[in-house]
Parts: sequence; structure tokens; C-alpha cells
Amino acid sequence: MWSIANRYNTTVAILKELNNLNTNLLQVGQVLKLPSGGTTSSNQSGKTYTVQSGDSLWSIANRYNTTVAILKELNNLNTNILQIGQVLKLPGGGTTSDTQSGNTYIVQRGDSLWSIARKYDTTVSELQKLNNLTTTTLQIGQVLTVPIN
Repeated sequence: MWSIANRYNTTVAILKELNNLNTNLLQVGQVLKLPSGGTTSSNQSGKTYTVQSGDSLWSIANRYNTTVAILKELNNLNTNILQIGQVLKLPGGGTTSDTQSGNTYIVQRGDSLWSIARKYDTTVSELQKLNNLTTTTLQIGQVLTVPIN
């Protein structure tokens, strides 16, 4: 539960409340509701996401640390228009792309793109490019791709 909560920038308590759970134990294949209103699940082809009201390809790509282009390619989309209830494949299960190759770093309290760039001998703009970031704002627990040195 903790790793799922951490991955989706929420808490175990919120996950338990949203899913009416009394325990932290999960079953393989169990589908959980997330605070964003969406759901993700795993199947043989990887992770999926069910489109909710207000979602856009950009917001989904940003939430799952990928790009709109990758989502469109994975789902054979030729438009940015989504339908509520549409199930999208998400990159995962070892899937990588040119823009996402490298090591990962989990943002800690006090981190900034500048401090992370310094730590990995890169630049803020390179980190933004690798992670499809349009701002320098980070969230604790956010997973960033960092270059391999």
C-alpha cells in the first residue's frame, strides 16, 4: 500500500478510505481507486488507466511520468480527444522510450531540480526534457528520470 500511495502522491489512509479497505494487504490483480478518480490495473499487456471526467492526454502523461506521444503510440491514437471510460494502456513492465531512458530518482523534502541536476552532473533543462516537465515545481515522492553518467 505504501509504495502505491507513494507512487501516486497520496497516503495509505486515503487509499484505504477510497477503496473501503480495513487492512494494508492487497491481492495480486486487485484494482484500486486512486484520488484522481481514475483506476489503474495490471494485465498481461501492462498497466492501464480508465479515463475520467476532466482527464486529458497531457494530464495522464504527466501523472504517469510519460509523454503524450508515447500514450498516443501505445494506444494507436491519432487524436488527443478522449472519451470518459476509455481504457488506455500505460507504459510499464520494463517498457522504455528514448526520452525516458536512465536511472530514476525519488524526490525528497528539500530537493529542487537544481540540486538534483548538480547531484547527477546535468542541467535543470535536461531534467525537464527527460521528464516532460514544464515547470521547476517538484512534489515529494515524485519519480524523476535522471541521466546515466
